[in-house]
Amino acid sequence: MTNRLAEAKSLYLRKHAENPIDWWPWCDEALATARAQNKPIFLSIGYSSCHWCTVMEGEAFSDIAIADYMNANYLPIKVDREERPDLDSIYMQALQMMSGQGGWPLNIFLSPEDLVPFYAGTYFPVDPRYGRPGFLQVLQALRRYYDTEKAELQQRKALIIESLLTSAVLQDGTTTELEDRELLHQGWETSTGVITRNQSGNSFPMIPYTELALRGTRFNFESRYDGKQVCTQRGLDLALGGIYDHVAGGFHRYTVDPTWTVPHFEKMLYDNGQIVEYLGNLWSAGVQEPAFERAIAGTVQWLKREMTAPEGYFYASQDADSFTESTAVEPEEGAFYVWSYSEVQQLLTPEEFTELQEEFTVTPNGNFEGRNVLQRRNSGKLSATLEMALSKLFIVRYGVSSESLETFPPARNNQEAKSTNWPGRISSVTDTKMIVAWNSLMISGLARAAGVFQEPLYLELAARAANFILENQFVNGRFQRLNYQGEPTVLAQSEDYALFIKALLDLQASNPEHQRWLEKAIAIQDEFNEFLWSVELGGYNNTSSDFSQDLIVRERSYTDNATPSANGIAIANLVRLALLTDNLDYLDLAELGLKAFKSVMHRSPQACPSLFTALDWYRNSTLIRSTTEQINSLIPKFLPAAVFAITSDLPEGSIGLVCQGLKCLAPAENVEHLLQQVEKSQVRA
Repeated sequence: MTNRLAEAKSLYLRKHAENPIDWWPWCDEALATARAQNKPIFLSIGYSSCHWCTVMEGEAFSDIAIADYMNANYLPIKVDREERPDLDSIYMQALQMMSGQGGWPLNIFLSPEDLVPFYAGTYFPVDPRYGRPGFLQVLQALRRYYDTEKAELQQRKALIIESLLTSAVLQDGTTTELEDRELLHQGWETSTGVITRNQSGNSFPMIPYTELALRGTRFNFESRYDGKQVCTQRGLDLALGGIYDHVAGGFHRYTVDPTWTVPHFEKMLYDNGQIVEYLGNLWSAGVQEPAFERAIAGTVQWLKREMTAPEGYFYASQDADSFTESTAVEPEEGAFYVWSYSEVQQLLTPEEFTELQEEFTVTPNGNFEGRNVLQRRNSGKLSATLEMALSKLFIVRYGVSSESLETFPPARNNQEAKSTNWPGRISSVTDTKMIVAWNSLMISGLARAAGVFQEPLYLELAARAANFILENQFVNGRFQRLNYQGEPTVLAQSEDYALFIKALLDLQASNPEHQRWLEKAIAIQDEFNEFLWSVELGGYNNTSSDFSQDLIVRERSYTDNATPSANGIAIANLVRLALLTDNLDYLDLAELGLKAFKSVMHRSPQACPSLFTALDWYRNSTLIRSTTEQINSLIPKFLPAAVFAITSDLPEGSIGLVCQGLKCLAPAENVEHLLQQVEKSQVRA
């Protein structure tokens, strides 16, 4: 027997459809029922490819005793964080306030009358272990607390809501104001330190930090870091490490070690888009390492083969776990990707095997539960022998060669994965929903790589995805965040607007003659300003003014996590639009946005690298007007605060005009003069 979630569009919600818990989706009816029955709300937030979300679904959420108690004493609600990042952001902040740490699954307990949380945690086991209490004991203790400690409950909630409101408002801090150049230096120094190799813990791509670190290398700041070396090392860690799938392309989410060896195996679209853009920028900045070009090309092939819908948009993610055989009850982490020593030895010729061992980590004991995650030992170009060896591994995994496998159909759930007659290994489950923000990150990555490497395929894939969004993601004139198999749904949030506008501007930057991208960016920016701009505080709210009734606070995204903050991207977009349109209203909004977040930039530079990137755009923005031929020669270069405009109306004897914000320099008479002006213009803050 299934519960209400059987009818959900979300793969994550449907995974819980057979739980004995009487789950509700987040909706007005659920909230009203909780109030009417005076039941505290148990809100559980996760996402499809989350490993510990899957574990908890199979354990605590499938336990009959827990379900009976939950159904009698709570109103249980399940939320897919990828559908409602606004809810996730608010309640994740509450979890961090209460416990000092965050993560998913996010399990939080709310009072029904005001939706204010009073307790939160992440993974709860069925029985006490790992230093965590058993879930049933937690439920019983919290229900007693809710019923008997009303005064303390109200006091606790008051502290939490006050903290959330204070965080949302961001009181101005003006006691330690720095000049913009000093502030940029501080932000760059902090981000460069963040991505400097650690000696312990997990390793995450952290691309918003790498982006700022790379941008800042052009300033030659005095620093304890060698910025270019740090940025290069991050690129090498990504392109050589086990986080990259050397057999079939695409990046996993992070590694569980400081050596970039063993990944958490899910592949997220948002990581891959950002990494492609970063490696393209690193190449354009002069670090032309063959492994970067190979990693980008392999990732695009993976994207085209496994993550692109027939309609042209990109799927959201692939799970970390997969089944080793169709009769297995539970999938195994990494099963699709790892290799036993004997398997590889039998598959390859002695020459191939010897060379693979020299170049990659392949040992009898393995580096992951007795098996091997491939990690390169050296940079440089792989030999033809190694490429042949890797192609043989591809055939084992997929059942056919990479040359003959144009499309690898997704398994949309566990049952489909187990029942499909795969020619190779059983595939991981793919979450096939379309998320505008994540597609936008991939479009930007493809557009930048197309400009750097002059690869038409990259631009073609990016343009198809952008066109799908433009043609399908508007309902009654309003921008929508998600698409499930042709059905757009959920009003767009700030990250969708900001990242898609950036994607359109990036497409225009890679092909400046194509003005349609700019025109569409302007139209969507108008809607963004109308419904999400905060007149009272400055910057953009996470959700639109007519889609915020169920939120206890209205947040403005300014901190960077695995993806860049909406306001950081949005402010940079405003500067770019001002340069490309001569409409100074955009520049006014950018200035107001930066002013709104200056206090957090001074106080917590480690939290907001994308705001520093926006400040870089605001202080160093450069418009280059020139001919098509000249602009095309500039596109592959690393000019991180420049935009291009094609014109034939140039002063006699000149090849281009360089404009700094609101003023233009003398006409450039030759290429050397033009480049000199551009480089000086981009470090004037």
